[in-house]
Amino acid sequence: MKKLFALGLTATMVLSLAACGGDTGTTSGNADKAQEENKQPATEEIADNAVAPTGDSTSITLWTYPVGGWGDSATVDSIITNFNEAHPEISVTVEYLDYTNGDDQVNTAIEGGQAPDLVLEGPERLVANWGAKGLMVDLSELFDTKAGEEMYGTVKAACQSSDGAYYEYPLCMVAHCMAINRDVFEAAGAMQYIDEENHTWSTEDFFNAVQAVYDSGFQNVGAIYCSGQGGDQGTRALINNLYSGTFTNADHTAYTVDSEANIKALEALYAQDGINFDASINGGEEITLFRNGTLAMSLCWNAAQQTNADNSAAGTTNDGSTILPMLFPSDDGMTELCGGIWGFGIFDNGDEAKIAAAKTFIDFVCNDETQGVESVKASSYFPVRPTMTGVYTNTENADIMDEFAVYFLPSMGDYYQVVPGWATARTEWWNMLQRIGTGGDVTTETATFVTNANQAIADAQ
Repeated sequence: MKKLFALGLTATMVLSLAACGGDTGTTSGNADKAQEENKQPATEEIADNAVAPTGDSTSITLWTYPVGGWGDSATVDSIITNFNEAHPEISVTVEYLDYTNGDDQVNTAIEGGQAPDLVLEGPERLVANWGAKGLMVDLSELFDTKAGEEMYGTVKAACQSSDGAYYEYPLCMVAHCMAINRDVFEAAGAMQYIDEENHTWSTEDFFNAVQAVYDSGFQNVGAIYCSGQGGDQGTRALINNLYSGTFTNADHTAYTVDSEANIKALEALYAQDGINFDASINGGEEITLFRNGTLAMSLCWNAAQQTNADNSAAGTTNDGSTILPMLFPSDDGMTELCGGIWGFGIFDNGDEAKIAAAKTFIDFVCNDETQGVESVKASSYFPVRPTMTGVYTNTENADIMDEFAVYFLPSMGDYYQVVPGWATARTEWWNMLQRIGTGGDVTTETATFVTNANQAIADAQ
């Protein structure tokens, strides 16, 4: 079938940033494991609302997924240096995870009784997975602070388990979007279908624009990537928004992918020239193809990608073409973007001193008046408190970040990634897209997804 379209990536492709993992992204491989930590002498009291570690010194381990600069050792080393200036009694060693093998590494460590003390990731892992399994420490006391009270309500809700416990203390957030190569669209006469000022387009205009770019000779306009879960928030958002479909019900108790709206969207995408279901790539690899000009659009985009300047100036492709970030097309003018929320969780390893030290680390990194801003800035995302302002003021990317804050963050939709059985649903999603890409009946394949994903909910309860 024409719709299963491999773009011939090499196995050595290097990915950048954490833009599309978690629900969020893919990045380069793991760093070497940190060396055994050094003990350091004790110091004075810790910040208000944090719990003082017992003993003269405490060592803790932090495993971090690649959330912007939190996947970079130099950036994290600087943060830990700042922390140790305030708390030399706590030493922190770090291991860097990626979204290809990170989950396996954490799960293997859990099975071997060697789970890290701290993990930086999102609610889908910290709350809906490890927290739901009783492996995490309740962080409710960290929310009983001024900073906790100031957080966006939707963010706090995503970090709270159905049992009332908070298994994540959030640091930063972003709304995922898509992007187009403006130069390619302009040359094809497709910009007439786009409200460039507001970064919006209707479903009808989306398909008209794709057709125009395809007719101009650009065969690979966009890819429904589905080699794995990396960046899957992009394909979900496109499909759900086209005809006002949903991924789950409002209570997050059942999956709704087999709705008429979603079936219509999948059938329309399959039929559209220039949109190819590609089982050879994931979201991070799609970004690389977009940056190098192979694809004319990306479904896996956000502010961190727009500010990336690894290969060319921020906001441009590798050859200097202008990248225009876009809301996903919708039939009702109300786009709902998948959001990313990242923060810290603590594994309950039975050592109260380590748990207390880990809480102290979280409190300092997220809530210290100076360090909190720097910690968010390191992520390349946005603060989870509206009272934390000026994070990117006077930086070279200030205009880009302001643009995303104005046009994209307000469209952040329901954070449904905390549904029980979420890990199974993600696997079922890309498997479903692969089957549709090879000609599978959309109604049959979406029904299979819902059956298997809803069974995962039942099994998790």
